[in-house]
Amino acid sequence: MKKHGYRYITALLFSFFVLGICQSWALSQAEYESLLKRAENNTAFYETDFKGNYTVVQNKPGEGQNVTEAVMYRRDKTGSWTILVTGPAKEKGKGYLQFDNNIWFFDPADKRFTFTSAKDKFQNTNANNSDFAPQHYARDYSIEKAEEVTLGKMNCVLFTLKAKVDSVDYPMLKLWVTKDDGLVRKKEDYSLSGQKLRTTAIPSYQLIKAIENNYSIPVSMLIQDNLKGKKIGGKVQYEQTQITIRNVVFEKVSDAVYTKPYLEMNSAK
Repeated sequence: MKKHGYRYITALLFSFFVLGICQSWALSQAEYESLLKRAENNTAFYETDFKGNYTVVQNKPGEGQNVTEAVMYRRDKTGSWTILVTGPAKEKGKGYLQFDNNIWFFDPADKRFTFTSAKDKFQNTNANNSDFAPQHYARDYSIEKAEEVTLGKMNCVLFTLKAKVDSVDYPMLKLWVTKDDGLVRKKEDYSLSGQKLRTTAIPSYQLIKAIENNYSIPVSMLIQDNLKGKKIGGKVQYEQTQITIRNVVFEKVSDAVYTKPYLEMNSAK
């Protein structure tokens, strides 16, 4: 991943995503709730399985970049997913598996599965395991505030959300959703005290046509950890993880893919 790619998306995060004039509750509350539900539905694919190649690039200021390549499989209707790490060589064969509301991590070095959680970091990056799964904005959060804003040239609704359940990663969110398509463009994660923890930018989507439906998939996501920074040249630079998704296919895959033996078998390849 070339460094100028990071600079471009970082510029989007801090320059392109600029708030315009706000007007609170210009739409009805029912319309805001409908848009939030649409944003949630856009993150899930209940009609079909999903397969895609992921490139995860972590950038630690002053330390350079680490690149992880992986293949992900999802079957959202059963809440199952599998991630198989394919590179670099020292990480190849590691894997993650979710089924029955449990997430397991497999390390081929000792051929053991260990329990992990949705809140844990993926491969020690700034991404959580939950970032790879459907998001439940409407189910798990209540709308504290909604404003109509501009984000660059896009007309959005800025939602301020508060968790209704304890199982979420973050108790408070700010979510920028484009009004015309219900796609999340920016997200900020907060602690209960109101401290900003992470910022995620999703500048563009790719439209993938499938038999069941047409799906909008992020081209890339940039996640910034607002707690992990280093002062370089008199300016604080934060850790960032960029996730790029390509080669997306929507078609049924074997049931065996969502099992522990699948990870064990592929770790030896």
